[in-house]
Amino acid sequence: MSERGEEVAARLAEVRGRIARACGTVGRDPDEVTLVVVTKYFPAADVRILADLGVRDVGENRHQEASEKAAECADLGLAWHFIGGLQSNKAAAVAGYCDVVESVDRVKLVNGLQRGAHERSHPLDVLLQVSLDPPEQAENRSGVEPADLEPLARAVEDAGMLRLRGLMAVAPLDHDPAEAFDRLAAIHRDLLAVHPGADLLSAGMSGDLEAAVERGATHVRVGSAVLGSRPRVK
Repeated sequence: MSERGEEVAARLAEVRGRIARACGTVGRDPDEVTLVVVTKYFPAADVRILADLGVRDVGENRHQEASEKAAECADLGLAWHFIGGLQSNKAAAVAGYCDVVESVDRVKLVNGLQRGAHERSHPLDVLLQVSLDPPEQAENRSGVEPADLEPLARAVEDAGMLRLRGLMAVAPLDHDPAEAFDRLAAIHRDLLAVHPGADLLSAGMSGDLEAAVERGATHVRVGSAVLGSRPRVK
C-alpha cells in the first residue's frame, strides 16, 4: 500500500472506531450507521483508495467537481451523495449521476431533480435539508425551516422518480451540537409519523459525529477526519 493509502487507512479506522464507540454508548449496532466520506477537493485517486478500503458512499458538494469525479470513478460501483447547496438550474444535471441528493431545501428543486432522474431512468433518493440555525445565522445557510417541511416532503413524494428517504442537517455554528441534534431527532419523528419511509437521518461531521450517532443518525458525513486537511485551492 502507498504512503497515502496507509495514511487514509489509519484515519478511516479511527473514524470507524469513533462511530462504533458512539453506538456502544447508546446500545446501537455500528452497522446501522453509514459513513459518507466527503471527497471535496481531493483527487479521484483518493476515491479509489477509499473504495479499496471498503468505503461505498462518497459525498461531494460542487457540481462540476462531482460530475467529473463520478465519471472518472464510474467503475467502482460507489453511491454518490450530493451534500452541498444546489442551484435549481443544476438540479437535473446532478440527478444524472448522483444516487442521493441530501440537500433538497425548496420545492423549486423538485422538477429539475425529477427530470434528471427520468432522463437517467434511475430513481433518486432525496433527503430534505432542515435548518437548525438560530435566526441570526439562518439567512446565510441552507435548509428549510421545520415549519415548512411538510409541503416540501409532499412535493418530493408526488414526483414519481424521487424517493423521500429522510432528513439531513448541519449543527449550527458555535452552538451545542447535542442540543441541535436532539431537536433534529424530534423533527424526524414528526416527519416519520406522516412519511414512514423517510427513515434516514444524515447528521454529524468530523467534529460532532458522536453527538449525531447518539441521537439516531443513520449517516455521518466525514471529510477531514478521514482524508486530512483540504487543499487550499482547487
